[in-house]
Amino acid sequence: MDLNIDVAKYGLLQSVIDKDNYERSVSRFRDAGILLPTFSQLSNPSSIPEEILQKLEDIDPNAAHPLNLFRVHWYNTFNSAHQTAIPDHIVLPSELTGVDAQIVLLFGNRFPMIGAHKVLAAYSCFLPRVVSGQFDPSKHRAVWPSTGNYARGGIAISTLMQSRGVAVLPENMSQERFDWLDKWVMDPQDVIKTPGSESNVKEIYDACNELQKDEGNFILNQFSEFANHIGHYVVTGKALGHVFETLKESNPELQLKAFVSASGSSGTLGAGDRLKDDYGAKIVAVEALECPTMLYNGYGEHNIQGIGDKHIPLIHNVMNTDIATAVSDKATDGLNLVFTTEAGKAFLTDEMGIQPEIVQNLHHLGFSSICNMTAGIKTAKELQLGKNDVVITVATDGSELYESEKQHLLSQEFDNDFQMHHAQEISSTYLQGIDTEHLQILDNVGREKIFNLGYYTWVEQQGVSIEDFEVRRDQRFWDQLHNMTPEWDKMVQEFNDQTGVAV
Repeated sequence: MDLNIDVAKYGLLQSVIDKDNYERSVSRFRDAGILLPTFSQLSNPSSIPEEILQKLEDIDPNAAHPLNLFRVHWYNTFNSAHQTAIPDHIVLPSELTGVDAQIVLLFGNRFPMIGAHKVLAAYSCFLPRVVSGQFDPSKHRAVWPSTGNYARGGIAISTLMQSRGVAVLPENMSQERFDWLDKWVMDPQDVIKTPGSESNVKEIYDACNELQKDEGNFILNQFSEFANHIGHYVVTGKALGHVFETLKESNPELQLKAFVSASGSSGTLGAGDRLKDDYGAKIVAVEALECPTMLYNGYGEHNIQGIGDKHIPLIHNVMNTDIATAVSDKATDGLNLVFTTEAGKAFLTDEMGIQPEIVQNLHHLGFSSICNMTAGIKTAKELQLGKNDVVITVATDGSELYESEKQHLLSQEFDNDFQMHHAQEISSTYLQGIDTEHLQILDNVGREKIFNLGYYTWVEQQGVSIEDFEVRRDQRFWDQLHNMTPEWDKMVQEFNDQTGVAV
């Protein structure tokens, strides 16, 4: 089966199409001393050359240094230059989750520069465009439409790869995101704020369509860039599998039953495709209850920043998804207070009997991370999973990105006096009270309904051909996508050889 879509439009080229652009990029990267990592190296960082690993020991992970491209993986440590043998993760105890199944989260705030895993999505999308000669950093601006972290990741990757980046995101995202962007963009006008908040993805698209009228602007839309899905299939999927295999060493009876992820751009859900291929895990797609697009064709506003909604991303492999569920932003807002305030942490240790080490690590969960955790517990309850079953997910970012949101909630709802009894009320409702409402096990009809909903965004609004839209029903299409990185890695190696950059 041929891929049968417009490979240039979707960033899936596997050969050089513009030699002039390519040669200018080679020259620019040579002058800047930029070396590019392969997907194989990012999925297995122990394969990164030793001389690069040694250099990284002396480089700040948050610095705009090109070698930090070799940190765009799951094997970093928190606020440290060191690499770890196993991705940092947490296994939540049953005292916290209320289920016997093991709920496991990988920590995304170990990623460099932005403290979130979206920097991997940005690199995955940008890399094929550069090594194919499609993107020329000497004349193009990379435009990164996002509801927050992908835009930051794109600006970071653009900066490291000597390219001008433009962030497009809703005006009501957390202040921490805008503070970071203000420090990294080349020009303040390179941050474009669109109307609304998390739910207003259409407004982001409208802004990008206007920007696209300028041939110098190159839109890297995470919702339709299949390399986003591919990068997570290859890199995130393998990291999740590594953690599961490590857990299995101490309990050979363990089975990986489900992978859970908020939809967002649906890139991270690509890791679920890998875990289904390797372990037969079910794929659970999550959204905000206040905007239940998959579950109820619904709409609305919410505050689970970074998970997107009101449309079905083009790169969501809907026909391979097993469960759709929803989590309220009241749960994520409230549990963030329980996990990060002194009163909340005291409640968890003193009243719920949770070990202090576990409690201290809960601050590594941002809003969408708590959403994933909650959905993981819902899944375990719905599937009646036991002690030898594992539900795995990702903590996409940490609570440090939501301090302004936290202070606003403390002021508005608790008069800056959050007490243990408040923590008890929130935990009783949104932790011990987690149920299996707003969850659907998808049959073929359920999948078809969600898949078809995407037609109105992509074909009617965004100009995707009906042929490109329909080909995604066939799992052979996705299987081909999953086998594309070896050729891209060859192109990266050739590009690096052309630059002659050595460490």
